[in-house]
Amino acid sequence: MKRLVHILVLACLVAACTSPVETHHGASVTSYRRFAETRHGASLPTDDMHQRLAAIDSLMWQQPDSALAVLLDFAGSPLADSLDAFDGYYCQMLVSELLYKNYFEQSNRTKLLRAVDYFDSIVTTDGRDAMNRVSATDNIVFLDARVHYINGVGHYERDSIVEACTEYLKALEVMENHFEEKEPMEKKARFMVGIYNRLGDLFSAQFMMEDAIACYEQALSYCLIETTSPCGVSNVLYHIGMQYDKKENLSKARQYYGQALETVSNIDNLTYRNIVASKALCDYQIEKKPELPLNALRKIIGQAENEEERLTRYLTIGAIYFEEKMLDSAFFYLKSVYENTDDVSVRIQVASYLRVIYENAGEQEKADECVRFMAGNMKSEGENKVLVSQLDKLFQEYLKQKQKKLTEAEHTKHINNNVGIIVPVAVFVALGIIVVAQRRSRKLLKKQQEEADRVMTSKEMEHKRKLECERQTHQMQQAALSGRLKQSNETLRELKEQVAKQKEEAALQTEQAATFAEEPICRLIVERVNEGQFKSQMDCKIYKEYALEKEQLLDLRLAVDRHFDHFTDRLKQAYPELTNSDLDYCCLYLLGLSDADVSALMQKAYPTVSQRSRKIKTVLGIESALPIALRSYADNDF
Repeated sequence: MKRLVHILVLACLVAACTSPVETHHGASVTSYRRFAETRHGASLPTDDMHQRLAAIDSLMWQQPDSALAVLLDFAGSPLADSLDAFDGYYCQMLVSELLYKNYFEQSNRTKLLRAVDYFDSIVTTDGRDAMNRVSATDNIVFLDARVHYINGVGHYERDSIVEACTEYLKALEVMENHFEEKEPMEKKARFMVGIYNRLGDLFSAQFMMEDAIACYEQALSYCLIETTSPCGVSNVLYHIGMQYDKKENLSKARQYYGQALETVSNIDNLTYRNIVASKALCDYQIEKKPELPLNALRKIIGQAENEEERLTRYLTIGAIYFEEKMLDSAFFYLKSVYENTDDVSVRIQVASYLRVIYENAGEQEKADECVRFMAGNMKSEGENKVLVSQLDKLFQEYLKQKQKKLTEAEHTKHINNNVGIIVPVAVFVALGIIVVAQRRSRKLLKKQQEEADRVMTSKEMEHKRKLECERQTHQMQQAALSGRLKQSNETLRELKEQVAKQKEEAALQTEQAATFAEEPICRLIVERVNEGQFKSQMDCKIYKEYALEKEQLLDLRLAVDRHFDHFTDRLKQAYPELTNSDLDYCCLYLLGLSDADVSALMQKAYPTVSQRSRKIKTVLGIESALPIALRSYADNDF
């Protein structure tokens, strides 16, 4: 009932935080109000409301429940009736954030989307405000990033995974375009931890372990700058360990679980118990000794705060008993989880265990029921691949753009350093020429004066004529010196032109894209082929260490589709007779591999591979070598 009351009050709050006065905000609220008054001749409200909202915002980072109560009071006050555009949208963003931080669903979706457009309109990509008058302040940029982040949360609540990922990456882009790497402190650093953790969770749920690890490592770097909670660092280390666990790199997973336990400052919390449970299962998988892991798990079951946590521990214990072939004990724990959890993904996992147990007990009808449940709730392989491909494409594009900006910044820094060296040297050379010329000129004049003092004879007129000649000679030397100075200035101009040319060339270099052959999976396959020197007459089993795993074949297919415009989808559509396995062979031939190479990598007998290649040629209707024909197909429409 209390939760329902909060939701009803929040609905009133959403209606109260409207924006009757359309003004723009950039560097500061006050500067925009003054601009609007000058432009429209209107008197706008004071900054009292903005200060109230800013105080609620500050409180939210420490006590979100208290901040929600204060925001409810604010919504019922007369101040809320006169919010201008900026504070109205600011209020909508705070409503969404407080709903999220107090475990409510987002109820002001339409107004939040307007807030996204509004903040984007006043913070442009070059850091100027909408009227191009003054640079946007750090706080305005921070608000723009936050509104994209909370918009991503709203998408995720509605199962729009790709849209959520897009908004999280947009929030990162806004922050990283404005702030130097690792510069954000306090709230901004905590905000970066939140974004990277959300991205890590999103990728982890789709079994994109490498992308998840990259995000969690970034979260860890910011968490070390400004920790989000007493268990913040431990929690991130724990999630990194979970990704290695999923990759079946158990030694690496146990290493991170150990680090997570070492950094836990308080053992009376859920994070600590999660780490203990995951490490216990990992220890069992490595050592195959169930006693200690089971004792550790039974101990933390008694500390469970709720039914959901208790069922999570039951699942881990049941999994260990299942692996130990102690099916009766496993059934006790797993059946309780299956009947009481609301998490569909957990029920699917448990159903896979129960199916085997029922089959061993001869209860085929119940086993079939588990199969039907799994079939009805699991996404198809195609759906998963499409979603993973879309998410990976988004993340790789973000990383590519980030690397491009870092490279451009490095080139600019390098060029500026060169300019800082070349220009002073050129100026020093020019000054040296001037000083030397002036010294020579003074010596010449002094010599002329001494000569004039010594030679004062009756031939004074002749002497004067000589002096006049020398004076003219001196003027010619000065003219020559002037010419050399002009030449020095010309040299400086040429140096500046060379520096500008270097900048243009550096900009062109950063725009060059990576080729298909430079993909990590392509380099891995080529290295194995070069190292193995595979022979057709040899049994493929002797090359077992070079075999490709299913995950690596999927990586190769994704790389092919990225570089050749969804080549496998186009090939499948044009030639439906080709199976998924045929498409994997086509991707390998696209790398220029021979039948002997494919035989070793796929661990198929050479005659089988040859027969497969002939089948593919027949389906495609070609006579030429497969690598040549497929590359032609990949580069052109068919």
